[in-house]
Amino acid sequence: MKFHHLAVAVAVTSILITGCNKDEGKAELKTPAQKVSYGIGYSMGKNFKDDGVDDLSPQAIAAGVADALANKEQRVDDEALMEAFGFMQERAQERMNAVNDEAAKAGKAFLAENGKREGVITTDTGLQYEILVAAQGAQPKVNDTVQVHYHGTLIDGSVFDSSVERGMPAEFPVGAVIPGWVEGLQLMHVGEKFKFYIPSELAYGTKSPAPAIPANSALIFEVDLLAIAGQELEESVDEAEEENE
Repeated sequence: MKFHHLAVAVAVTSILITGCNKDEGKAELKTPAQKVSYGIGYSMGKNFKDDGVDDLSPQAIAAGVADALANKEQRVDDEALMEAFGFMQERAQERMNAVNDEAAKAGKAFLAENGKREGVITTDTGLQYEILVAAQGAQPKVNDTVQVHYHGTLIDGSVFDSSVERGMPAEFPVGAVIPGWVEGLQLMHVGEKFKFYIPSELAYGTKSPAPAIPANSALIFEVDLLAIAGQELEESVDEAEEENE
């Protein structure tokens, strides 16, 4: 969280907050300007919470906006503001580090137990998988493009991404995804359904690609390999050639 980010956000809010009552809980949300004002405020609050800053005071923010609109003197000087922002940023980072550390420990413990289950196979890299539906179709290579349906969760079952829920398969090059997928897809045959248990090192590692995925998270995916791009065309050509012979 940086000072100028919050300053800009508050400045934008101050432009559009006109028409709302002082008590934000009773704000009018009838006109387009009022609705947009609420939307900006809600988005700001969600972003702050996702960044680990979840104890800001809506009343103090409103007071700052009101003072600026009324051309009143700033109640907290810039030096004190910068010091406070630095404190908040450090605390948010400490909280995020704690979440990330917990994710790393939980992931390792989960995979250690999961690897003992019957039907779960662990590869040399640490990837774990089980075959839910077996088939005898073609296997993709790293340079192939595949079409899949997938459902991704954290180890606690929280869904962070799902083509199944969207109702639309995904298509991408095998070599363009996280290492756990690159390895796992090449173990599959078209028509098969696998469940991948991916250690953080084979997923996003120490990075958090989205608020729903803490850094150091082990990930779980149910994956249906629907097709290899171009495979159907090749098979059609082969069948046509056989018919002509």
